[in-house]
Amino acid sequence: MIDDINDQIRQRLAKVDALLAQGVDPFGGRFEVTDSAEALHQRHGASSREALEDAKPAAAVSGRVVALRRFGKAAFAHLQDGSGRIQVYLKKDVLPADDFAIVEQFDLGDFIGVRGRLFRTKTDELTIEAASVTHLAKALRPLPEKWHGLTDVETRYRQRYLDLIANPTVKETFVRRSRIIDAMRTFFNARGFLEVETPMMQAIAGGATARPFVTHHNALGIDLYLRIAPELYLKRLVVGGFEKVYEINRNFRNEGVSTIHNPEFTMLEFYLAYADMGDLLPLTETLITTIAQHVCGTLEIPYQGRTIDFRPPWKRISMFDAIVERTKVDRATLQCFDDAATFAESIGVATDHLDSLGKVQAAIFEHAVEATLINPTFITDFPTDISPLAKTRRDDPAFTERFELIIVGREVANGFSELNDPLDQRRRFEAQMAKRAGGDEEAHQLDEDYLRALEHGMPPTAGEGIGIDRLVMLLTDQASIRDVILFPQMKPES
Repeated sequence: MIDDINDQIRQRLAKVDALLAQGVDPFGGRFEVTDSAEALHQRHGASSREALEDAKPAAAVSGRVVALRRFGKAAFAHLQDGSGRIQVYLKKDVLPADDFAIVEQFDLGDFIGVRGRLFRTKTDELTIEAASVTHLAKALRPLPEKWHGLTDVETRYRQRYLDLIANPTVKETFVRRSRIIDAMRTFFNARGFLEVETPMMQAIAGGATARPFVTHHNALGIDLYLRIAPELYLKRLVVGGFEKVYEINRNFRNEGVSTIHNPEFTMLEFYLAYADMGDLLPLTETLITTIAQHVCGTLEIPYQGRTIDFRPPWKRISMFDAIVERTKVDRATLQCFDDAATFAESIGVATDHLDSLGKVQAAIFEHAVEATLINPTFITDFPTDISPLAKTRRDDPAFTERFELIIVGREVANGFSELNDPLDQRRRFEAQMAKRAGGDEEAHQLDEDYLRALEHGMPPTAGEGIGIDRLVMLLTDQASIRDVILFPQMKPES
């Protein structure tokens, strides 16, 4: 039984009994739909009253009753289906008696099916005059107060089904999200990439530096981790001979929730053999501009009151040079741990937890530079000590062939020339394990099987991850990641 029953729910339950008494299933079955609201408006929206009267076009639609006005022996209802809304005229003299008896049990939120002919009302609204009505599902709960334009954020995220009913623009956001992902697949498939699936439960959480979620497999008697990234498995496939692979995947990181972070999120990762970081930059430009043009129809995208210019070429600058350019700090200062830490403290960066020069440089960049990068910008040459899976620069081993794509002050993509030297990779894993032993829960674990795969030989390879949720935010003008995830993580209801 419903645990929070009230007068409105009691009235609706009484109508369930009334329908049963009439021999009508309140939660009916199949209804053959031949039209959608949008299709009817497209086909007949320009037809005059006289043309409709002559042609008497038939229609059969189904949907949710979202507006209802009764006039004794007649009623007007608006049906909302997956494409839009259309008005229905329900007249006692036209409908069979049993069907009009069903109309008398209607409530807002019910699902019905209607067959009839199209005409125009005195107010010139395209309308279906119902010749028959089928009850399809009773809504036992009423729509919330002021549900038109539902704005309460807690309700919108927790009860996304109400959000989708009340706010058509929300539905359009998720339709556009689907188109973005479809465009990604089309892009990579056309270039000979193979879409694959890799494990979501892993014995070792690898491929990124993040805190994982832990679960337990009862039959095996072992702890497993929800993946923080698919990287190490995708590179195993490159070792095995798949030279172009990609995965659109769900990742899980046991971190905080914010406007740009959700513990469960969607990534695109792809790997290209016989390539390096230099190949990824133009490929990324082409990928994202192709998607933006396909989905938005332009490369000048409005976002939260400003315009993002996606037109290539995009700016490319090293992390080191970006810090110098923005803060005017002396280059020599950034090359000494103590001096860099002192400078970091002077601009408000806490450094007591930073144990390497690279971490200090990265912290300065995130504090002073990242938020200022609005148009797409490639930040290159990340410090080696914060890039355990990237190949070092041949001319300066303190830095790697790694980049991040920053748009509107946030990371959207991360890519690099993959480290394929198993001896160097082991040394870096061991360094990460030492940090882990010192209390760094996000340090990368040592994966012996991955090292074994590298020891069999991996060709020079370039790889990249793109945050799909953040890209969708940009291309749908959404300020929060919760607005592009259908069911974002929420605290339990109290």
